[in-house]
Amino acid sequence: MTHAIVPPYLLARIAATREPTWARAAEAARATLETPREYRPVRSRLRMSIEEPGTLVVESGPAPDRTISDAQRLERLPGVRVRGEDDPPSGDVAVDEAFDGLGATFDFFWDAYQRSSIDGLGGPLLATVHYGRDYDNAFWNGERMVFGDGDGEVFVGFTGSLTVIAHELTHGVTEHEGGLLYEGQSGALNESVSDVFGALTEQHHLEQSVDEASWLIGAGIFTDAVEGVALRSLAAPGTAYDDDVLGRDPQPAHMDDYVQTQDDNGGVHINSGIPNHAFYLTARALGGRAWERAGLIWYRTLTSGTVPSTADFSTFARATLTAAEAEYGEGSEEVDAVRAGWTGVGVLDDGSDDRA
Repeated sequence: MTHAIVPPYLLARIAATREPTWARAAEAARATLETPREYRPVRSRLRMSIEEPGTLVVESGPAPDRTISDAQRLERLPGVRVRGEDDPPSGDVAVDEAFDGLGATFDFFWDAYQRSSIDGLGGPLLATVHYGRDYDNAFWNGERMVFGDGDGEVFVGFTGSLTVIAHELTHGVTEHEGGLLYEGQSGALNESVSDVFGALTEQHHLEQSVDEASWLIGAGIFTDAVEGVALRSLAAPGTAYDDDVLGRDPQPAHMDDYVQTQDDNGGVHINSGIPNHAFYLTARALGGRAWERAGLIWYRTLTSGTVPSTADFSTFARATLTAAEAEYGEGSEEVDAVRAGWTGVGVLDDGSDDRA
């Protein structure tokens, strides 16, 4: 199953509008919803020396192997190859943004967790830009990142948001680690894990602390005509946008407001707000750089091999507690922060009883 950054309920709202000024956006949203998305299941690098300016040295760590293709506004993959790892910038903004975003995501996973690429084995990073005409989404199809250019009325394109790129690539990481079934609470966890590491990739790239970060997913992909700042907020689920056409961000931040629905695979994009906020609360309690402790706990959980693909929120929450205890010790502030995070969103009660 392909994973897209813009949820279907949001596209459906745009598609249903009768506002004349949004006619192009409505048509684009309808076309995006109707377009099928096919799912397909160590290099050294040079860097400038800080100690000796102007001197090139060989890094001991791996480097990304990126290839960017251009679909030329067709709904056909992979498209025409336009930039590879050793090629100079192309001059096409979408191509070069995708290239840089893939690199920043690779750097994050390697620097933070010593993970080399999506598969952990230095596998290639592939992307296609300019997919379709006015295509209002970006998605991971099991093989590559695919970016539309947006309709120009609601969305301006997706390659300019590092959180979008890292979110989608993290779906690939999740798949390689055994996967989380893309429906109900396991599907919401799948989405949440991608949001968490999407946010952390941006924070790592900008060298931001917990307090400095925006905690937004998809900031910058809306046009100025939209009343909203992003698709989702980990810090305050339900506040990312509030627009006459798009409606209000429907994400809950607590189990009291959990959305029971058959749409969107059982609300995977909506209810992900709950585990998203649990991570945010954990990271805020620990402070500093969120990827160093809170992120490490979530990464250890994802890669532990002990989380079932059908995990619900409480199962995942208990797994994060186990990971925190293994990493930092029972009774540590890290364990307390994780417990408080899940308790704060109503998944755990007194640190053990679940409400999921």
